[in-house]
Amino acid sequence: VYIAAFAVSAYACSFTRAGGKPFNPILGETYECLRPDKGFRFIAEQVSHHPPVSTCHCESKNYTFWQDVRWKNKFWGKSMEIVPMGFTHLELPGFGDRYEWSKVTSCIHNILSGQRWIEHYGEMSIKHSTTMGDVSHCKVTFLKSRSGGLNANEVEGMVTDSDGRVIHSLFGKWSEALYLGKPPSVTCIWRANPMPEDHEQYYGFTQFATELNELEEGLKPLLPLTDTRFRPDQRLLEEGDIAGAEEQKERIEVLQRERRRVLQENSMTHSPRFFKRAEDDSWVSNGTYWDLRKDPGFSKQEFPVLW
Repeated sequence: VYIAAFAVSAYACSFTRAGGKPFNPILGETYECLRPDKGFRFIAEQVSHHPPVSTCHCESKNYTFWQDVRWKNKFWGKSMEIVPMGFTHLELPGFGDRYEWSKVTSCIHNILSGQRWIEHYGEMSIKHSTTMGDVSHCKVTFLKSRSGGLNANEVEGMVTDSDGRVIHSLFGKWSEALYLGKPPSVTCIWRANPMPEDHEQYYGFTQFATELNELEEGLKPLLPLTDTRFRPDQRLLEEGDIAGAEEQKERIEVLQRERRRVLQENSMTHSPRFFKRAEDDSWVSNGTYWDLRKDPGFSKQEFPVLW
């Protein structure tokens, strides 16, 4: 039930972000999020450009979380469907539990004109297995909106044991909250945090998201030069220099095409720095990032010039 709530909660921030276009990651771009106050450390890397694949690994003493993000796009004139592939993985070593789940289809409406809005629909399947060999499942259905906006953002779910018996029922909205049980006797197990007052000015970001691009002086010498915080186009846009950001964005994209041309001419392929391909074709951490950060330190290593 809690893992289902966690998986559903990942969609909440998309409600206010549908109107903005995200930055396309550059091949080889990385990002770290080290939060001792929250007890976790996270790394991400863009491991492929065509097709685009972003991958991440997050760990704490209580859990290990990893996924690679890849998708197919379908254009329908006024709307665009984003169909994700692959699975998200979570391990709780203290309990011997392992979870994996799929993602649902996302559709952005009014991409050419009008007010953009997003909906998610389809079935999210969560599989739970233990070291004892037990298996249980949870299926969460993201309902497609009916005409007039009825049942917008609604989700329904159920948890079944290894024999297929329903042991929990869930319902709610991916943009607001998730409840356990059936009315009138229900328990709220997750509720989205209120958005910052000025979130519309800041691309619909949550408080957490607005902090992610901050580059503290003490952090600069510790990061690899491929870290997102060093991207000049993103930094200029954050500072309000739209023309400068556009100019830098164009320059960065030319650099990326040039690197790709050099690789092709020499019959070479890009090798990700901190992730490797697993046997099931997913991407997993190669376990080197934090060791290299500590010794010899990224300032003593060579990285491609991304921007």
